[in-house]
Amino acid sequence: MIEYRKALLSDIEAMQSLVADEVKSGIILERTSDEMATNIRSYTLALKRDRVVGFVALHIHSLALAEIRSLVVDEAYRAQNIGSLLVTEATAEGKRLGLERLLALTYAEKFFLKLGFVEICKESLPEQKIWADCIRCKHFPICNEIALIKTL
Repeated sequence: MIEYRKALLSDIEAMQSLVADEVKSGIILERTSDEMATNIRSYTLALKRDRVVGFVALHIHSLALAEIRSLVVDEAYRAQNIGSLLVTEATAEGKRLGLERLLALTYAEKFFLKLGFVEICKESLPEQKIWADCIRCKHFPICNEIALIKTL
């Protein structure tokens, strides 16, 4: 059985280990331990027998907009609906917080479309996203990610 809960500071090492291959390939941006600690409240984990098998972050950009980011599921646990449930958890949290929209930048467009997101042009992304995150990406400025949004 998979358990879902908010991340603890003691989970950071396991989270970084889980996401290491995606960071190396440029699918997910690298986050230092300090960055993760600063944003620990934004992470939701999926655990199997106390082992981190997936996680997602709900990163707030403004009073109305947050971003689903750093979504990862251990390869051995993919195709078990864990990613969808992590996004569902983050969506519910966004609704509780009073957000209006969720943003996702992804290479997995079909996954997010199935969850009710719709594609938008990247030019409509908030400037703080571009200069805080995108500029750090090894693919910047040639980005093949798809921007999607969901109204809550």
